[in-house]
Amino acid sequence: MATKRDYYEILGVTKSATDAEIKSAYRKLARKFHPDVDKTAGAAEKFKEVSEAYQVLSDPNKKKTYDQFGHSAFDRGAPGGGAGAYGNPFGEGFNPFGQGGFSYSWSSSGGQGGPDMGGFSDPFDLFEQIFGMGSPFGSMRRRPSYQMGITFDEAIKGVEKDIELESRDAQGRVERKRLRVKVPAGVDDGTRMKFGEIDLVFRVASSNEFVREGADIFSEKSLTIPQVVLGDTIEVKTVGGVVKVKVPAGTQPGALVRIKGKGVVNLRGGHGDHYVRVRLEIPKSLSAEEKKLYEQLGSIKGKKKWF
Repeated sequence: MATKRDYYEILGVTKSATDAEIKSAYRKLARKFHPDVDKTAGAAEKFKEVSEAYQVLSDPNKKKTYDQFGHSAFDRGAPGGGAGAYGNPFGEGFNPFGQGGFSYSWSSSGGQGGPDMGGFSDPFDLFEQIFGMGSPFGSMRRRPSYQMGITFDEAIKGVEKDIELESRDAQGRVERKRLRVKVPAGVDDGTRMKFGEIDLVFRVASSNEFVREGADIFSEKSLTIPQVVLGDTIEVKTVGGVVKVKVPAGTQPGALVRIKGKGVVNLRGGHGDHYVRVRLEIPKSLSAEEKKLYEQLGSIKGKKKWF
């Protein structure tokens, strides 16, 4: 599989770039490479590449995942097997953006999916910036839309909450209404759902323990030298509780351990997977006995000393 370009490089920004700088870079490049503006060969592919990069870097959760795991978190080939599928479980065949590489849906009812459009309220706003044309749907009535903040745990397990909605009538008077909302397990940040005559967009807080990407969960686990060399059975905390996972002998630092079905409930059915990134724990100090044993091992390996 061809090596993919770094998303920051594509947009021409640094890892320390602010959201505003990332958005500005995207809008500039989107106008430049839009197929209806740039007719040269390869423009469409560049536009697709820019859009894909922005879809990841504009989303706090996706950006955090990318910064930590790189492209591997988005190029999963998802081979079969349960806990015990080691190394890099990712390969060709998976594209989180669909076969076209970039998707966006919009309706006059206000339903919206896909990535943030870089400040454009709907895809026709992009054309307005390029061609000076307005959206043909601008005058259509939209459903009232509200944002609802929930914790990471509430998004994983589901929750029922009472919320208070505030709106204004035709005379400008404030109207308040209470609504009990049953949030299903598995909603993600940005998920939009219909409740009666309104739409709710969920804003999910991040977790200090896990990184979420769709229905999959990522975490890290530090192992000792004997554990990765000789193998071991370890306990891993997942969103559903602690599970035991067998680490085979010779597991390399940085390897991803896949625990099948231990991710988040998928709203379309089934569960995602949990991936554990193996980190090597190097001792900062050794006892006299430990040092002697490492020196003996180093001698066997053809080196006098390791430390």
